[in-house]
Amino acid sequence: MACATALTVATAGFAGGAFAQSLRVGLAEDADVMDPHQARTFVGRIVFTALCDKLVDVSPDLKFTPRLATSWEWAPDNKSLTFKLRSGVKFHDGEPFDAEAVKFNIERAKTLPESRRKSEIASVEKVEVVDPMTVRLVMSQPDVTVLAQLSDRAGMMVSPKAAKEAGANLGAKPVCSGPYKFVERVQNDRIVLEKFQDYWNKQAFSFDKITYLPIPDSTVRLANLRSGDLDIIERLEPTDVKTAKGDANLTTTSAVGLGYQAINVNLANSDRAKTPIGQDKRVRQALELSLDRDAINQVVFEGQFSPGNQYFSPKNFYYNAQIPIPQRDVEKAKALLKEAGVKTPVKFEVTMSNSPRSQAVMQVIQSMAAEAGFDIQLRATEFATMLNEGTKGNFEANQYGWSGRPDPDGNIHAFVTCKGNLNDWKYCNPEVDKLLDEARTISDQNERKKRYDAAQAILAKDLPVITIYHESWIWGLKKSLTGFQPHPDGMIRLENVKKS
Repeated sequence: MACATALTVATAGFAGGAFAQSLRVGLAEDADVMDPHQARTFVGRIVFTALCDKLVDVSPDLKFTPRLATSWEWAPDNKSLTFKLRSGVKFHDGEPFDAEAVKFNIERAKTLPESRRKSEIASVEKVEVVDPMTVRLVMSQPDVTVLAQLSDRAGMMVSPKAAKEAGANLGAKPVCSGPYKFVERVQNDRIVLEKFQDYWNKQAFSFDKITYLPIPDSTVRLANLRSGDLDIIERLEPTDVKTAKGDANLTTTSAVGLGYQAINVNLANSDRAKTPIGQDKRVRQALELSLDRDAINQVVFEGQFSPGNQYFSPKNFYYNAQIPIPQRDVEKAKALLKEAGVKTPVKFEVTMSNSPRSQAVMQVIQSMAAEAGFDIQLRATEFATMLNEGTKGNFEANQYGWSGRPDPDGNIHAFVTCKGNLNDWKYCNPEVDKLLDEARTISDQNERKKRYDAAQAILAKDLPVITIYHESWIWGLKKSLTGFQPHPDGMIRLENVKKS
């Protein structure tokens, strides 16, 4: 049924030559709300890459590059950041983009009750319009992470007029300024965009219509690509790479990612946190010791990913080498459970995505943990639903991760600070807050790393988030598709991509 549905949707609306060229993109999940100030999903960011232009972008080598801002300059004390803006830019509703629009967007991201960007730009005290095409962000304290935040959803610009009219419901019909504008969305079925003819760089975008199709089953995604009903798929499974490479009509490409996948444990978000694993860090330490991360990587991913135990991969500058990945130790895990005085087997539920990858990972973990005295119940659900339930505290633990950010702050601050907007497990340690807040003010890499090292030493014991692995982004494409450039953030950028 899933395959039939995907095929039907993928081919609908393209007959009759209504569009010169269309692109069909297979996503591993459905996006959540299509408002960059409220959104939190990885696939949502993929759609936003075409829909919502941002002030700056990131190159494949993680350098910041101009988009809606053509240049920027920090004040000597790192307490203000001034942007020169691109002229001649319009929002999809025809409204002009200018410094007032930037001011509105930053203030909306900070004040909209539903905004998930608040902690990302909390240090921005005020926004000053210097002139129509110059805007200055004034910080309450030095914060070198702001530029990186503005290279993602916090820096995406929505039409002030549309946002004022729609309020928190903007996601139902988003109005941005990207190369493609919103047409329609059918939940769990498709998101359709069409080319914006007034885009400032429209000549670099070849397709007249983009359709994003959420297809959680990786086998179905690949089958649709092979049959010609999709043009590109994200997160090609490592186990499918050999098959894709063996197809003369396909090609694959990859990039090492910036993020991580983890088990997140509810510590204080509703009564569902009142479990042994939620209330005693020794139980969480025991669970970690029951895991063999190398075996998980080999069994599930054929060795193509990287085992990990921190918010940064072992190859990242900010990885704390003094906290290596712990080796599996079932006896020590049992001893910790005994010391904690908990009844065994320790029962708890892990909510996970209904994607085959998440299920495969958790089934291996379930088996490993059982040997140490855990009884893990698995509940699969649609990804966006899982995130919504997490926000409400309706989980004991869940399995998902983070796609990663170029600045280390983006991988950790929002997840483990007391008021972090993505801290659904409600972990709170003032010392961790102090260290991570300090790291935001320091431009020297080595000094910043000292703060992250100290914070991770605490987090490695408290374990609100148990990191399991770091993935590589793998894409499958039709060979007729040219110009696609893989990025370590996993986004699908369509600039200069063509179909022959």
